[in-house]
Formats: sequence, C-alpha cells, structure tokens
Amino acid sequence: MKYAVITGTSKGLGASIAKQLMEASVHVIGIARSENKALMDADLPGSYQHYQTDLADLEQTQQTFMEIIEFLKKQPLESLQLVQNAALVTPIEQVGKQDSKQLTAHVHVNLLSPMIITNLWLDAWRDSDLPLVLVNVTSGAANRSVYGWNAYGSSKAGLDRYTNTVALEQDTLGTGNKVFLFDPSIMDTEMQGEIRSSDQSQFADVEQFKNYKTDNKLRDTDDVAKVLVDRLLDETTIQNGEYYSVKDVL
Repeated sequence: MKYAVITGTSKGLGASIAKQLMEASVHVIGIARSENKALMDADLPGSYQHYQTDLADLEQTQQTFMEIIEFLKKQPLESLQLVQNAALVTPIEQVGKQDSKQLTAHVHVNLLSPMIITNLWLDAWRDSDLPLVLVNVTSGAANRSVYGWNAYGSSKAGLDRYTNTVALEQDTLGTGNKVFLFDPSIMDTEMQGEIRSSDQSQFADVEQFKNYKTDNKLRDTDDVAKVLVDRLLDETTIQNGEYYSVKDVL
C-alpha cells in the first residue's frame, strides 16, 4: 500500500495535495488543528485518516507521530512519503512590536515541529529497506529579507538549511532516502488573506500583495499541488537535496 503523511491538510495547499494523492490511490494521513470533512467523506481510490493536532504544541506533535508510526508499522507498505506543508506567517510585524507567544508558536510550527518529526521519522524507519521521500514546503522569503517578515523568512531559511543538511546526511549514509524542498510561490490561500490584512507599518509590501489578488496573479492551490503530486507519483524523478519550484513548471 502507498501512504503519504501530510501536515496542514485542513485547507489550502495541504488539502489539495491530499486530494490529488487520494485520487491516485495513495492512502493519506492528514495532520491539522481542524478536520477536513471533504477529505474524510471523499469517495476516492485512496483513503483519508485525520489526526487533530496543534503543531505548535511540540509534545502533542511528538505523541501524534509516534501513534502514526505505530500504525504504519502494521501496514504492508509499498511506498511512504512525508509532506511537511503546515506553516504560519504571523506575526507580521517589525521587530520590537511582536508578541512573544506568537513568535514561539511560529517557530514551533515552521521549524521545530518539522525537525522533531523528521528525527522521529528517520529513526523509526532506520532498519527498513523502504526508501523514504520527505518534502518540506519552503518559500522565496527564505532567500530575501522582507520588512515585517523577519520571523517567516528566518524560519523558512532555517528549514531550508535543515532540509539540505538532512539530505546530505542521507546521501552520505547511503540510505536511498530522498529529502527535498518544494517552493509553491504565491497562491490564493487564507495565508494570503492574512498578509493583505496587514497594515503598511507592519508589512511594507502589503500593497504589492493586494495587487497580486486584484490582478489575478495568485495561483490556485490545485494547480500548484499538481506540480508536486506529479513529482511524488514518479519518485525516480526526485533528486535528493533538490530545490523544486512551481515556477519550474508553471
């Protein structure tokens, strides 16, 4: 059986990735704070299981993934993929005006949870002969400084370096596992709505992002998901350690 574990499946890109993999007969395990009834009720070749989890809670995150691993170890696995898509953009604010609790939750979801999950994941399948595929969803903000996105850019830059290092280790160890980054660029999501609701004193580029919406420059999440899903459905095309952007295709 083919399984994929995806974080952030309640809406947006995560939901689109999950649905398209299910359409391709992949069994999906979704992790998010909110359930996705459409996925749970979908009549598709692949099934959907949901684990309601707040990835800002590191202890809860670890417990959830230990349960998922225990479940998966009882399944006849043909392939196993992990897509770490969940992320926060808030707080959008200049340094010196931020809420410490928001900052903590931000770093937990965007960086610490992926690190903890990856550590558990690679340890759990260490003695397996099943090659793993792990993809972390990144952002162009990891490579440039944006006024008001100090937390977001920093957490994504940290995720990029972490992903590259894990890929290097897996290559050196000769595990056959593939770890890579996927950049979905700008999409029509609730996160974009959060960005557009910012004040210019918080986010200097807010007008540009409002124009993305009015000028219809935001890609549909289904279109973006297809770029990644096509890659995931043909693992031979994936290069360990690669940076794969939707802009390479669309």
